[in-house]
Amino acid sequence: MAFDFKKEYKEFYLPGYKPEIVMVPTANYIAVHGRGDPNEPDGAYQKAIGILYAVAYTLKMSGKSGHHINGFFDYVVPPLEGFWRQDGSAGIDYGNKSAFYWISVIRLPDFITKREFDWAVQTAESKKKLDCSPAEFLTMEEGLCVQIMHLGSFDKEPESVALMDAFIQKEGFVNDFSEDRMHHEIY
Repeated sequence: MAFDFKKEYKEFYLPGYKPEIVMVPTANYIAVHGRGDPNEPDGAYQKAIGILYAVAYTLKMSGKSGHHINGFFDYVVPPLEGFWRQDGSAGIDYGNKSAFYWISVIRLPDFITKREFDWAVQTAESKKKLDCSPAEFLTMEEGLCVQIMHLGSFDKEPESVALMDAFIQKEGFVNDFSEDRMHHEIY
């Protein structure tokens, strides 16, 4: 059976419906940075997702192309994730989506090195005829975080964020959003 991040790391990929504190370990990702409204048809965000999946599936299917990755084991490509922020704001103004700065990511298994990542970017470009140069190998160290399962439209997300903010304050913590510490979503 293929390794599935959602099943093996349920504490991150299947959080509860109430805010909770978690310690998020350091992880490596395929990442594409961008700005702007993620809902823009054929926009930067839509293109980023195409690049992420092209590289992710090139890595997953590497053995079928004859490329051997040390330590490789079969796995399910993890879900799309995103890191979000806006300049000059401690939070997010959901009414101004064009001001989003985002990093769209897909988590990588630990056996994927920068060298293997670079191979996958070049291979995906060649096979898919797609410019994958915006993709980068990103290591994130998030540490102590608060999380919640949000159900519903993105326009209702501020309600879930408000629950987390109240929880943070009640528990005696301070929200520390910055350029390096962004709002993290898993889809």
